[in-house]
Amino acid sequence: MRLTVVGCAGSFAGPDSPASCYLVQAEHKGRTWNLVLDLGNGALGPLQRLIDLHDIDALVLSHLHPDHCMDVTGLFVVQKYHPSRSPENTRRLPVYGPQDTAARLVRANAVTLSESKDPHGMDPEFDFRVLTHKEPFTVGPFRITPFRVNHPVEAYGVRVAADDRVLVYTGDTDDTPVLDELLAGADLALTDSAYQEERDTITGIHLSGRRAAKAAVRAGDVKRLMLTHIPVWNDPADCVAEAAAVWPGEVELARPGQTYEI
Repeated sequence: MRLTVVGCAGSFAGPDSPASCYLVQAEHKGRTWNLVLDLGNGALGPLQRLIDLHDIDALVLSHLHPDHCMDVTGLFVVQKYHPSRSPENTRRLPVYGPQDTAARLVRANAVTLSESKDPHGMDPEFDFRVLTHKEPFTVGPFRITPFRVNHPVEAYGVRVAADDRVLVYTGDTDDTPVLDELLAGADLALTDSAYQEERDTITGIHLSGRRAAKAAVRAGDVKRLMLTHIPVWNDPADCVAEAAAVWPGEVELARPGQTYEI
């Protein structure tokens, strides 16, 4: 299993990175399978440097804040209008997300008021499927289990298992007992680290580097800790230092364009 960071800027696209988007790949039945986790602002462009957009096997949206889903509106244009598409060969792309994903994306994409009121307006292009806490599903070689996490809107972290390896992506979350089961035994834990301990005192939104590390240690048997979703106003070195005070091994930073073997 391979993880490529398409974008990892926290809350909005930065000068050096799009917002949240991660490409997970594995070989299965003679081909490469492509799973995309989130598709935030600015991510659709660099994703095309990695794969043909028609080769996405499934898209999982952790939640419906724009920095995690807004470039789905561009992907809709590809699905609907690309010259190679026709009614005979258009594949409805599976899109997994919270309960109101279809309606939310239709509103974001709508040109007219009447379009915005049709929750099924993207159904010919996308096969919307609802994430449910701890109910796994399979996409090719990937077994994906969503966990409802601690964020102001309906939000999920996911465990992605393939080839006897486990990638965990927390999405946006503050600490919660759910992280114990989500993170346990992960070969790589890709964790929200948007907050800094002394500065950001509000709870129930994001992890800090320190809280991410504490959650990974508490869960047990996590092999690698990688911090992500760091906004441009944070110094990543500060986030790493917070985590390193708790985490016993190397603290890694997600870097856009980088591929990691899991």
